[in-house]
Amino acid sequence: MNKRLLALLFLITPMFTFAQEKGLDQQIDEWFKPISDFFSSVIFFPVFGTPFVLILLVASAAFFTIYFGFPNIRHFFTAINVVRGKYEDIEKHGAQLLYGEDGIAQGVDMNEVDDIEEHIENIESLHSDLEIDGDIKDTIRDESHEGEVSHFQALATAVSGTVGNGNIAGVALAIALGGPGATFWMIICGLLGMSTKFVECTLGVHYRDVGEDGTVYGGPMYYLSKGLKEKGFATLGKIAAGAFAVFCIGGSFGGGNAAQSNQATIVIKELLGLESTAAGAIIGLVLAILVGIIIIGGIKRIASVTEKVVPFMALLYLLACLYILGVNFSLIDDAISLILAEAFNPTAIGVGGVIGVLLVGFKRAAFSNEAGAGSASIAHSAVKTKYSASEGLVALLEPFIDTVLICTMTALVIIIFNFGGAFEYGGDGTGSVFIDGIAYEGAGITSKAFAAYIPFSNVFLTVAVVLFAVSTMISWSYYGLQSWKFLFGRGKKADLTYKFLFLTFVVIGAAASMKSIWDFSDAMIFAMVFPNMVGLYLLMPVVKKQLKRYMDAINLKKEAIED
Repeated sequence: MNKRLLALLFLITPMFTFAQEKGLDQQIDEWFKPISDFFSSVIFFPVFGTPFVLILLVASAAFFTIYFGFPNIRHFFTAINVVRGKYEDIEKHGAQLLYGEDGIAQGVDMNEVDDIEEHIENIESLHSDLEIDGDIKDTIRDESHEGEVSHFQALATAVSGTVGNGNIAGVALAIALGGPGATFWMIICGLLGMSTKFVECTLGVHYRDVGEDGTVYGGPMYYLSKGLKEKGFATLGKIAAGAFAVFCIGGSFGGGNAAQSNQATIVIKELLGLESTAAGAIIGLVLAILVGIIIIGGIKRIASVTEKVVPFMALLYLLACLYILGVNFSLIDDAISLILAEAFNPTAIGVGGVIGVLLVGFKRAAFSNEAGAGSASIAHSAVKTKYSASEGLVALLEPFIDTVLICTMTALVIIIFNFGGAFEYGGDGTGSVFIDGIAYEGAGITSKAFAAYIPFSNVFLTVAVVLFAVSTMISWSYYGLQSWKFLFGRGKKADLTYKFLFLTFVVIGAAASMKSIWDFSDAMIFAMVFPNMVGLYLLMPVVKKQLKRYMDAINLKKEAIED
């Protein structure tokens, strides 16, 4: 017994000595850094000097854009109408429509149809020139409006998972490393990513599972396992689905969690002037408690929170950006010219030419909007609809909102701020730049830009960053939990285990350094791309069929109204 006690004291004594020499935040960072470095080196393996995952992501986005006939452009306004609820009657009742006395098509309740087969024949003869893929009968017999949330709630939940500190801190990091030219490539990646997001979210709804209690389970795990089995690749589907679930859990701990709490902690510490070596861990603990209270409620609670918080915080942030750009209106064209020039002839220190700045822009854009990672399809799968392509169209709005709109606004503000030579593009090569002799990184750079034009903006931006962080964390907790359930079952014990681990990473992210956290976050988010792309390529014909089915239903309604 005495020997065991002595052995225990021998092990504990160095730990106490270490704790006295180094702060808690530094201890956590030094423990976490080797983990971060390992995953980063594995995921971002180079091919011809370029991380293969980035080549796969961008090339696939371009391919899907062409294959589906530029859905990011052709169906942009249709997507807006879907969110507005313009086609809600179609989605509630399916494709079956009858002409009323006023010439307008009416949805049919199966309970009001005496002879279903006769009703089907009437519709088919009335619209014999319109192919609806032979599923009219199935649609009539299934009037259940499956799903848990509306189109707008699904979009708000998914946007809250993508519109986060990638838009504030990530953009600042991109510009700090790659200069203004990184903004151009971020926009290009965002526009192409709209098509990828459309594909993966259509599949998410199409292959979702609906439990007996109405709870929806969806995402890449399901379209990989069910969809590939349908195509005759059952084993490949199981492996890909399992791999995705593991990576998604890692992504929820990293980019959807630790990276968010990390940036929230930076701005809170700066605002309050906290210098304690344990300040990060303490702030992380407070954030973990806040997030923990929310995520217990599940997707309906998350949706009810995000549908209120996300539009508010996004609007507030955009108004602040618009104010700064309005005050500096004469400099906007100069900023745009600089973005275009630097995209093809970068001058940032250490960026490595056009390829270097392109990679910085693509990496930050992909991290921000997550198109290709498949994560957002988990939230979109819970939507109430009978047409999977309807939610795919809604989803293509995400990269536009996230990258083309919000990220570009942030970039313009930072670039205009730096016209006065506040810092040198490239910085120290790790994401930090020196302003007035002090090193700033991520959200800290954006905060300095805002402070130059808006009094007390440090308070405003701190609130914005925290709101972005919390909304992203609660959405990603849902993504990770769905993956956890896929691997370990849908029991309460499994749920609580995941949520405990998730909240632990809130604290880790708040305490560790920005570089370690963002390297790990990038690795986990981009790891999801590999298994997800297997499904997108093999199942894209299914998406094309579902898109045609939905557009046919919309056109049928238009014809009925016109007639």
